[in-house]
Amino acid sequence: MTEILDSKTSTSRAPVSQRAFKVTTAETTGIGSKVGITIDDREIKVPVGTTILEAAKQLGVHIPTLCYHDDLCVAGVCRICVVEIEGQRTLQAACAYPITAPVKVRTHTRKVRQARRHIVDLLLSKHYGECYACVRNNNCELQPLAKEYGVDYFRFGHPEAPMHPTDESSYSVVRDMNKCVLCRRCVRTCIDLQEVGVLDAAHRGAATRIETFMDKPLADVVCINCGQCVNRCPTGALKANDPTDEVWNAIDNPAKHVVIQTAPSPRAGIAECFGLEPGIPLTLEMNTALKRCGFDRVFDTNFTADLTIIEEGTELILRLYKALVKKEQTALPQFTSCSPGWVKYIEHFYPEMLPHVSSAKSPQQMFGAVIKTYYAQKNGLNPEDIVSVALMPCSAKKFECNRPEMNDSGYKDVDYGLTTRELARMISEAGIYLPDMPKSDFDDPFGHETGSGVIFGASGGVMEAALRTVVELVCGIKVEDLYDHADIIPVRGFDGVKYAEIPIAAVGPVPDILAHLVPDWNWLKGATLKVGVCHGTANAKRVLENIKEGGKFSECHFIEFMACPGGCLGGGGQPIPTSPAIRSARANAIYSEDKRSAVRKSHENPAVLEMYGNFLKDGPCGKTSHNLLHTHYVPRGKYIV
Repeated sequence: MTEILDSKTSTSRAPVSQRAFKVTTAETTGIGSKVGITIDDREIKVPVGTTILEAAKQLGVHIPTLCYHDDLCVAGVCRICVVEIEGQRTLQAACAYPITAPVKVRTHTRKVRQARRHIVDLLLSKHYGECYACVRNNNCELQPLAKEYGVDYFRFGHPEAPMHPTDESSYSVVRDMNKCVLCRRCVRTCIDLQEVGVLDAAHRGAATRIETFMDKPLADVVCINCGQCVNRCPTGALKANDPTDEVWNAIDNPAKHVVIQTAPSPRAGIAECFGLEPGIPLTLEMNTALKRCGFDRVFDTNFTADLTIIEEGTELILRLYKALVKKEQTALPQFTSCSPGWVKYIEHFYPEMLPHVSSAKSPQQMFGAVIKTYYAQKNGLNPEDIVSVALMPCSAKKFECNRPEMNDSGYKDVDYGLTTRELARMISEAGIYLPDMPKSDFDDPFGHETGSGVIFGASGGVMEAALRTVVELVCGIKVEDLYDHADIIPVRGFDGVKYAEIPIAAVGPVPDILAHLVPDWNWLKGATLKVGVCHGTANAKRVLENIKEGGKFSECHFIEFMACPGGCLGGGGQPIPTSPAIRSARANAIYSEDKRSAVRKSHENPAVLEMYGNFLKDGPCGKTSHNLLHTHYVPRGKYIV
C-alpha cells in the first residue's frame, strides 16, 4: 500500500501558470475550457492559464529565457522573454503572462529584439569576469544570449575590476557575485524548492544584490551545502569548491597511492558532460578513463552502499527489538543518514530529532574508513601514503569529508570529494573523450557490485535496497516472492513523499550474521513494517512536522531522507542543466544497471561477506564496525517511543 502525504509534497510541480497565478477557469470561459492563441501566425488552443512561454514551447517557437527554470516558480524579473501582444502598448514577459482570452503574439519584432538586446547589454554592464577562465565557459546561459542578440561591444560599459569579494568560505559552494545577473534562481531554489532560505535579494534598484543573512560568508550561515543553487544558476556566480588541482598533485606524486571511489549517480550523468543525451550510463568506460588519468585503484562506492544497508538495517532491528521486546525507550522512526545535506538540514532546523538519525556513516565515509584500515592492511600500505578521493553527485559530500569527526581510521577518512562536473573536466584535461573509452571492471577487493548499491542514487533506492534485505533475512523467503523481479515499485518515483506498508506474515530463522544480536524473529511475526521516503528538504520539513504532530509518519519505523530533488541523481554536483525530464532519464539509467546486475541484494555481496568474515569479525553493529562505520550522537530530545 502506498500513499502520498498531500499534493504539496511532490517536486514534480504543476505547470508554471498554475503555480504562479490564481486564474481559474470558472472566472473566465468555463471549467476545463481552452482558449486560442496565435503566436507568429501559428494557432494553438491551450488550457486557460497556460503561459505564453508554455504555448510557444508546444508550437516549437523559441523564446529566450534567463530567470525561468522548469523546477522553479515564476519570477519574471529578467525580461529576456518579452513579447509583443497585439493591442497592448508595453511588452509582456512570456513566462509570466497567463492566457485567459484569445491573443495574438509576436516573438521577434524589431521592438522585441531591441528590448532584449538592451537587457543583455545592461546585464553585461554589471557582469565582471573573463569567459575563458570561467567554470561555466560554453555552458553559460548569458553567453549564447549575447551571441544571439549581436552584442559586439559593451554599450553601457563593463566592469574593469571585481566589485565584490569572492566567498570561498564553504567547503562546498563558492559565490562570486561579480557574475550574478540577479535572476533570483538561487533565491527561489533555496527558499521555495528546498525551504532553507539562506539567500535572498537585498537592497533596492541598482543596489540590489543576492546576499546571505547580514551578508555573512556561506560557512557562517545555515547553508546545508546541497548545491541546488549551483545547478540552477545560469552563470558562474555559483560553483562548487573545486579540489582538482590538489588531486592532480597527488596523482603526480609517486610517493602517494591514490584511490578513487565512484558513486552510482555520476556514472548515470557524466555522459551529459560529453554531449550525450541524459540517461546513458558510462560506468565501465569511466573506470578506464580514471586509470588513464593516473588513479592507482578505481573502486565502486556500491560496495559500501551494501555495507550501509547491513549496518543501518541491523541498527533498525536493534531499535525495534529494544522497543518491542525489551520495552525500553528508543528513537523511532529511524532516519537514514547517507545524505550529508539532509544531515546538515536536521542539525540546523530540527536538532531535537537527531536521535532518530541512524548512526551509520554514509557510503562515502564508510569507504574512506575501510580504505585506510582494511585495504591498507591487506595491501601492506601506510595509510599516510594513501590519498582517498570520492566521486560524488553531491557538493555536500565535500563538506562531509571535511567534518572533523570523520577520522575514525586515525587519518582523514576521505581526502577529497569531486563532483561529476569536476571529474569530467579532469578527464577532458587528460585528453580523453569518455564515450570512446574501452570498458574495464572495478578493482578488487571491492569490485563486486549489487543492484541494491546502484539504486542508492535514486529517491527510494536506499529504502528499496533495505527492504530487499529485510524481507529475506526476516521472512526467510525470496523477495521475488513478494515483488516481481525484486522491484519494490511502491517506494520508487518522484512523488515528493511516499508511504508504504509491508506486512510480515511469516518469519524465518535468524541468519548467522545476526545470530549474536537476536534469538529469533517471533516478536516480528504478524507485524506491519511502515516506511516512508522523501526527497528535497522542503518535503523533509513536511514529514518532520507531520511526525511532531503525531501524524501518519510518526507511526513509521524507517524513513529515507534525501536532500536533493530526485535523490542523488539530482545532486548539486551533477551536470548542468537539470530538469524533471533529465532526472527521470538518469533514474532510468540507474534502474537499468540494477536489472543487469548479477547480484541485486546487499546481503549477498561476496566482498561484504568476506569483510565481515575477515575484518569486522564481531558482525554488524559490533565494536569494530561501530568504531569505524558509525558516528556517535548523544541521545536527546522528546521524540522517543
